[in-house]
Amino acid sequence: MFTLTGSTCDCGRYRKVVGQLDINISKLKKAVKFMKNVILGIKETEEKLYLIVKEARKFREAQLNCRLKGGTLAVPDGEDVNTLIAGYVAQAGLTQVYIGWRGREQEGGEAGPDTVMGGSVRQNYTAWALGEPREPAARDSCVKMSSTGAWSQTECDLAMYYVCEFIKRKRAP
Repeated sequence: MFTLTGSTCDCGRYRKVVGQLDINISKLKKAVKFMKNVILGIKETEEKLYLIVKEARKFREAQLNCRLKGGTLAVPDGEDVNTLIAGYVAQAGLTQVYIGWRGREQEGGEAGPDTVMGGSVRQNYTAWALGEPREPAARDSCVKMSSTGAWSQTECDLAMYYVCEFIKRKRAP
């Protein structure tokens, strides 16, 4: 114990309280992670969260629903993310889901990621199944991912489950 301007400090007691608070915070973080990953079924990377929505919707409806939730249809940007989402689809007992790629919008256009939040996404990664994308691409074709991770074209008017992608917010230090 020591005295500061006439008062006595029992710092050991406060250190114990702070230590217990650190333990409780750690437990809460683990509980939140459990809820996200197990109860809600969310998968995550360092930068993004992925959620399978088990409500069969046409592509445009799925796209709108993801945006209303604050995200977009998932666009795998690398093999690791594609594998994560494919495993997630398989774990959910599904065979296919919509992802955020579209076929050609008009004659001569290229297949690619759907427009996200008013801007265009550029990426080079694809995981097309053998024989995909089909030529000529349907004027209004969408892309589905199988539980193996292979992508193929599909009609946009088919109702199926889909995966939404959310960017993690950076926390201020």
